Amino acid sequence: MDCLRFDVRIFRWIVVAVVVLLVATGGYVWYNYQHFVSGITHVDAISHSNAPAKDLDGADQNILLVGDDHRPAGATAQQLAELGTTADGGGTNTDTMMVLHVPADGRKATLISFPRDSWVNIPGFGMNKLNAAFAFGSENGGGDAGGARLLISTIQNLTGLTIDHFVRISMLGFYDVVKALGPVNVCLNNAVNDPYSTVNLPKGVSTLNAQQALAFVRQRHGLPNGDLDRIVRQQYFLSVEARQVLSAGTLLNPVKLQNVLDAVSSSIQTDPGLDLIALAAQLHGLSADNLSTATIPVSGTPTITVDGNDVSIVQVDTAAMPSFIHSVVGNPSAYVNAKAAAPSTVTVTVLNGSGADGRAASNTATLAALGFKTGTPGTTATTPTTTIEYASGMESAAKAVAAHVPGATVSATSSVSGVTLVLGADGVQATSASASTGGASGTSGSSGSPGSPAPAPTPSTPAKTYAQGACIN
Repeated sequence: MDCLRFDVRIFRWIVVAVVVLLVATGGYVWYNYQHFVSGITHVDAISHSNAPAKDLDGADQNILLVGDDHRPAGATAQQLAELGTTADGGGTNTDTMMVLHVPADGRKATLISFPRDSWVNIPGFGMNKLNAAFAFGSENGGGDAGGARLLISTIQNLTGLTIDHFVRISMLGFYDVVKALGPVNVCLNNAVNDPYSTVNLPKGVSTLNAQQALAFVRQRHGLPNGDLDRIVRQQYFLSVEARQVLSAGTLLNPVKLQNVLDAVSSSIQTDPGLDLIALAAQLHGLSADNLSTATIPVSGTPTITVDGNDVSIVQVDTAAMPSFIHSVVGNPSAYVNAKAAAPSTVTVTVLNGSGADGRAASNTATLAALGFKTGTPGTTATTPTTTIEYASGMESAAKAVAAHVPGATVSATSSVSGVTLVLGADGVQATSASASTGGASGTSGSSGSPGSPAPAPTPSTPAKTYAQGACIN
């Protein structure tokens, strides 16, 4: 039954991205916008405690894209039979989760994938798999809005990102969109024949119909890292589909484009504040060549025991998360545009995650001598990268600290209420010498000498793009 459920949900992440891509490329020249938006269901996903609304103009945007097995109202027995899901009642576990990061200038975009089995802290429910957060929020009286808000809170706490908008896609929508888009070409470095997913393809280029494409992105058996490699397959396939969506064969074919958009609009939920026209303006000029993909850093896929049962999970590398997020999205526009505050107006607390004794106290003394107000120094788990963590709205204060911690990464996060300097094993420390007023660069030092030049970090899973015609394993 699990294989059957996965068969029908595997493409939905494509559809979510298709919504944004089609809007961003001006596809509405061929389509009545009001007809499109009339089919969209709105859900109050963005609460004031999660992320206050902000204008698209001049601001970075983070859009949470999720897919699950929920059945849209009005789905017919014939449609469900066509999907092969008549024996499956569906569910609300969000087994596809991505954050689309759109910089303020809109010149590029990055999709950050979250493995469904990521072992995370879900507020109010403790440690569990990430794909359970939406179901917990929904089933405990919150409905779709409660599920969305709990998932958003979980991802914000995990990454430090602020989620500005929410898009949810149904399985029927992704299926209809894939059919509307038509055959797609993929390229493999080696032939594959996996009886579990039924993928059977030669080395080189193959043209896939919907059924073959489903098998292609399903495959995990025979891949070195199982589900994690399957995410790579899906990211690659998304890149290929993006090129097809952005091609003249789709954008200049009004019948094909309308079929795709009809399928999408009838099967998505968004927060009421998501203005697709404004997003289109921000993403004007987006191409498949500047759409990157990345996966959050993980340290393994262990099996743990929970309440006496063995559970396979994906262990998130939380220590590497700040540098990973920074390497993907850079400093948010609010930080870049902020003017550094006067040290005398800033309180900073230093935590030692370097593994070396006495660092928190010595760095606290350095910052105090520079005029900063300081909290009680402390220790934290060993972390590889020195990070200045700050609460949203404290960009000026964080920038003031960053000016004296050259090489540190900066990270907005809801896990702190002020500004916290977390010292890492990279040896980066506070110094009386002032760095560039641009603030922290997101790099980490290797010599341990305060103020020394710092090479760029290498995240566990750097963002990547797939060139046209690229082949994968």
